[in-house]
Amino acid sequence: MDLGIAGRVAIVTGASAGIGYAVADELLANGASVLVVARNEARLNQAAEKLLGRKGAKVATLAADVAKPESAEIIVGKSIEAFGGLHILVNNAGRAHAGGLMNSSEEDWEEMTGVKLTSMRRMCKAAIPHMQKAGWGRIVNMSSIGGIYPNPKLFVSHVLSAAINNLTKSLAMEVAKDGILVNAIGIGAVATDNWTNNMVPAVRRARQEFSTLSDDDVIARISAELTPVGRAGTAREIAAIAAFLSSDRNGFVTGDTIEASGGADRFM
Repeated sequence: MDLGIAGRVAIVTGASAGIGYAVADELLANGASVLVVARNEARLNQAAEKLLGRKGAKVATLAADVAKPESAEIIVGKSIEAFGGLHILVNNAGRAHAGGLMNSSEEDWEEMTGVKLTSMRRMCKAAIPHMQKAGWGRIVNMSSIGGIYPNPKLFVSHVLSAAINNLTKSLAMEVAKDGILVNAIGIGAVATDNWTNNMVPAVRRARQEFSTLSDDDVIARISAELTPVGRAGTAREIAAIAAFLSSDRNGFVTGDTIEASGGADRFM
């Protein structure tokens, strides 16, 4: 399927690994120029080197912490400097946080809100004027199925995911007249380093029978139990959805949160 984005310019945050990396690669495969953004410069450069291995790939990099107030304008400015415009924004930065209300600290709330919700709002606000100027834009916000089906074991993450879904719907209504479509993806259990590092330890604490299993085995067992399709998702599968939502082939889907969870309504 020709997505019709050859020559378009995209920003992908949290793009040094996992879903963000897969999204950047998918957009490059369809002819877009991509600014990849992540905090860790060494990992970002390694990712960019791999992405540049794709024939004809147009890649720029920026090491930045999206939670900092000045970052959004700097990131968007880098896109304009490197490629002369901006048409696609994929807000992927962030991680899961295991825990309930009573055992989540003020620091947890501050950090998670800053990197997941506040940075997303700022990135959208900085990007939209350039999309309005082009008369065409696509924004994809990575969320969680927990924003629809909350799990108290992931209290902070799922409260913020619900806010992301609301931000997406509200913004979509505001900018539809400008040719800009805004959607979110409600992600379930996807096998990435982020999931392994942040979720697997919590699963082991809750399920003593998993204490001696490898990370891969824990993910496989949990996915088989809780996901109707019987397995965890892959970063590539989420990237394919993001690429469609970011494309010219999508002209009528906006304000939605697309559930990508293998049919599951929880994953822990």
